Amino acid sequence: MKRLRAAPSDRGCLVGICFFILGLGTLLPWNFFMTASLYFQRRLSANASNVTDGGHGDDDGGGSGYSKYFNSCMTLLSQLPLLLFTLLNSILYQRISEAVRIAGSLIFILLLFVFTAALVKVEMDTERFFSVTMATIWFINSFGAVLQGSLFGLVGMLPQKYSAVFMSGQGLAGTFAAVAMLLATASDAHPESAALGYFITPCVGTLATLACYLLLPRLEFARHYFGQGAKYEPGATDELLAESLTADGGKLNGRANGSAPVKDGDGAEGSEARRERSREAFLALGQVDKKQAKASIFEVFKKIWVMAFCVTFVFTVTLSVFPTVTVDVRTTALPGKWDDYFIIVCCFLTFNINDWLGRTVTTLIRWPRKESPLFPLLVVSRVVFIPLLMLCNVQPRVFLPVYFASDAVFAVIVALFSISSGYFVCLSMSYAPQLVEAKDAETAGSLMTFFLALGLSIGAALSFLLRRLV
Repeated sequence: MKRLRAAPSDRGCLVGICFFILGLGTLLPWNFFMTASLYFQRRLSANASNVTDGGHGDDDGGGSGYSKYFNSCMTLLSQLPLLLFTLLNSILYQRISEAVRIAGSLIFILLLFVFTAALVKVEMDTERFFSVTMATIWFINSFGAVLQGSLFGLVGMLPQKYSAVFMSGQGLAGTFAAVAMLLATASDAHPESAALGYFITPCVGTLATLACYLLLPRLEFARHYFGQGAKYEPGATDELLAESLTADGGKLNGRANGSAPVKDGDGAEGSEARRERSREAFLALGQVDKKQAKASIFEVFKKIWVMAFCVTFVFTVTLSVFPTVTVDVRTTALPGKWDDYFIIVCCFLTFNINDWLGRTVTTLIRWPRKESPLFPLLVVSRVVFIPLLMLCNVQPRVFLPVYFASDAVFAVIVALFSISSGYFVCLSMSYAPQLVEAKDAETAGSLMTFFLALGLSIGAALSFLLRRLV
């Protein structure tokens, strides 16, 4: 059977590179704020120590209280807007243009990063600094949710490997942030200057992400797949259908029906005849689904619910202990310079490098298959990492003993914890669009992003309880 409109090649892997950078850009906001938790805690503690005797300098309230609960509040206020705006994006994405959702979100994220960088140089009392920081986290993750949901829908229209490339880019975002913080800590610059340089870095990354999105419509490979997606939209015109036929559409139609090509007359009747044969040729060759209208959200969910559960559970387990519990693990090595690097290296850098490796390896290995019942069982088995990390040297602690005091053991647990997280998340997100028809791939991608956000929110809420149980 003759193939219509063969897909062009991705010259220079430019589309793949663009989606890798787009994936990187979607998680830059969350990762840069999370990795900078030590900066925020130190600033809150420093502000608290400078407060005069007014009840704000003790351990039970004021600035030290803000510092103590900063990680839990940051995690929760990052994920609640992610859940809310991902849900809104899943429902309303057809009413707001893709360009507004993606380019608009990137511009607002850039402005919020510029604001955060400027705030480094602004003197502010503890309560106001805490409130402004939490508001910034809320808004930057709201725009990040719209951006992420829109891009997952977009990449779902491409071949499967591009979903893995996109997820790999997301995994590298954490490593990018951890390396930036490591360099800022290792520099001899004044702490304020180091923090300023740290927050300027994601401004550059966000600009690069915006440039990649604006480049996509100029790439033939991307236009081919995005153009095919447009033809499945409800109300697609006859002209759009006919455009996908080869130049000798009339002859093709004649061969498809086993008859000689028919010559058309001039005028409206001939034009109508050509349009009718174009439609029939598509149906005869099986190139267009007879039901052009997209399936409902509920119909798509029935096909992908196992993958939706998997991605929700993976992130519930991950966010329940990272970073709220893991960031409070203390080194047992001799006091020294290592204290400044321990959490950055053994927690953030180790987690993000292995999370990225887990996502990247799915481009080579995809096991178990999407139909296998072993897949959700392996996802559920990750719950064992919660007690393992809680039994590391988390300080301060009240209820649980320390069973894994070694820095090396903690790093190994974090590595296994993160590589399994990245691997199963990437598989879940890339499998889901394969379970539906091509015309519903964007809906599946948006739905999966909502369940991803749901898992993050549940995990963030659980982190309060689990931290108190240590």
